[in-house]
Amino acid sequence: MVWIGALAAVTVAGGSAAVGYLGLVTGALPLDVGIGRRTRPLGPQTVDIAAPREVVFDLITQPYVGRATRAMREKVQVLERGSDMVLAAHHTPVAGGRLTATTVETVKFTRPERVDFRLVRGPVPAVTELFALTEHGSGTRLVYEGELATDLWRAGQWWGGLVAPRWEATVAASLAAVRQEAERRAALP
Repeated sequence: MVWIGALAAVTVAGGSAAVGYLGLVTGALPLDVGIGRRTRPLGPQTVDIAAPREVVFDLITQPYVGRATRAMREKVQVLERGSDMVLAAHHTPVAGGRLTATTVETVKFTRPERVDFRLVRGPVPAVTELFALTEHGSGTRLVYEGELATDLWRAGQWWGGLVAPRWEATVAASLAAVRQEAERRAALP
C-alpha cells in the first residue's frame, strides 16, 4: 500500500513538472515572481537592407497597423490598437512545430526610426526589444537589440540560457524575411 502512495506522488509530481514546463515553453503559464531577477542582452543583430527606411518601417509595422497577409495573421493577432502602439499576440512554433508559443507584447511605433517591443506575457518575466532603423548609404541599417530577464537566480539564468538563443533565432529569421521583402518592394517599378 505504501508503494502505491509513493507511485501516485511521483506520478503527480512528474505530471505537474511536465505541465509546468509546457506552460512555460508556450507562454501559457508565465512565471513572474520578481525575486532573483537576472538579465541578459539580446543581440545586437544588424541587417543592411537595400531599400528606403520608410519602406522597411512600413513593412515591419504592416501586421500591426495595416492589413496583414494571411501568413502574418497566423503569426500576429492585434488585441488592442492605439494611435502609435498596439497590444499583440505573437504565435511562434516551438518544439519542432509540435507546440506553439504565444507571447503578448506591446509594440510602439516611432516613424520612421524605431519600433519598440515590451513583453507582457510569455516564457520569461520580461523582455524589451528595439528595432532601430537608420539611413545607410542608399538603403537602411536595421539594428535589433534587447534585454531578457528571468527570476529565481541560477534556475532563472539557466532558463534564460535556453530561451534567449531560440528567441534570437526567431528574430534573425524575421529580420531576414524583412530584408528580402523590403528589397523586393524597393525593386518594383
